[in-house]
Amino acid sequence: MLILSHPIGNANVRQAVRALNDVGLLAEFWTSLAWHPEHPLARMLPRSLSRQLRRRTFTHVHRNQVHCYPWLEAGRLLANRFHFARLTRHEVGLFSVDAVYRGLDDAVASRLQRAENIDAVYAYEDGALASFRAARKLGLKTIYELPIGYWRCYQELMEEEAELQPEWAMTLPGISDSAGKRDRKDEELALSDHIVVASEFVRRTLTKAGPLKARISVAPYGAPPTCSLKAQPSGSDAPLKVIFVGMLTQRKGISYLLRAAEILGSKIKLTLVGRRVGKSRALDAALRKHRWIPSLHHADMLQEIGRHDVMVFPSLFEGCALVLLEALSQGVPVITTPNTGASDFLADGEDGFIVPIRDVGAIVEKLELLASHRDLLAAMTQAAIRKAAQRSWEQYRNRLASVVRQALAEEATPPQRIDHSLSVPSEQAC
Repeated sequence: MLILSHPIGNANVRQAVRALNDVGLLAEFWTSLAWHPEHPLARMLPRSLSRQLRRRTFTHVHRNQVHCYPWLEAGRLLANRFHFARLTRHEVGLFSVDAVYRGLDDAVASRLQRAENIDAVYAYEDGALASFRAARKLGLKTIYELPIGYWRCYQELMEEEAELQPEWAMTLPGISDSAGKRDRKDEELALSDHIVVASEFVRRTLTKAGPLKARISVAPYGAPPTCSLKAQPSGSDAPLKVIFVGMLTQRKGISYLLRAAEILGSKIKLTLVGRRVGKSRALDAALRKHRWIPSLHHADMLQEIGRHDVMVFPSLFEGCALVLLEALSQGVPVITTPNTGASDFLADGEDGFIVPIRDVGAIVEKLELLASHRDLLAAMTQAAIRKAAQRSWEQYRNRLASVVRQALAEEATPPQRIDHSLSVPSEQAC
């Protein structure tokens, strides 16, 4: 039996909770906020607030298994609502994302001291250090999920990107992480008995972490149920309907998509879905020109994706980009990069295209190909639906349960230091 913790509980975390609970491995799930739709208060709340809280619903686990540490996350949400930016300032703000992660981690560490019949703790990057330290003292297994590539690889790539695209540098999250935060990430890895990643791309980035004794397992994420009806692609005389979904940050390669859109002009109609990150005059101009939707609830987002012909997601650094699988489930082929984890599931030229990072010309070429060959687009639409059907969340749950069983059966790894002097050529890792 184990304790799993994550402060937000996004789609892949909810599936992990379900996977481990279904096979009888989950003792407790710790998070910041958990909402129960059947609560009498639910009928009294405004519809918009009720829909937002539904994102924190965990339906495949008994309420007695869910434990909350709500104060910091509630403070963060209120601070954002009333624009108290100082309270959520990166790393140092009282209600920063980092504070939310650390607060929950401390709460789980405290719980481990008095928990009975617990064999392991399962935690995620930036929220595992205190609980892993406590687990090691108690002789418990530590299972670590790294949802995005290793920080050192990210840092090198983003510093390079800031020099290449200085007008977009303010939109790069995480590039200003302190040395202390990076050291915590490395200690989390060093304290891990087993590491779970969502793609081979993330596994490769870990070569930059030095010699890790923990076993690394890949458990790819799944796609939502496929759409039953998909409209035919736009006619050849209509602009190609292109969508991007994600935070509007240069980590997602947004400037390269916008430059491609400038080149293609009236041949495409671009929709951008996602919140802004940082400041950029170039982004200001783009949002005035193209259709922009800052935020959508998940079901609405899937419907919006399905109204388009193709998704372009030219990200520079991900783990396993869930939005790509969501697009395929709606019959929307994707144009993306190898750094999104797409190489694990996308058949290049059949249900999408994989292009190099930072390659505007390649994005333009693929969009022009689809715009001028609508029969190819129609075939790729059907191929996308078939691919999504083959990558279900059920498969992910089965795989994760198998990985965790294996981790629990392994002999615990003693704590070790990470040798940061190890040098790995960046092209091998990134």
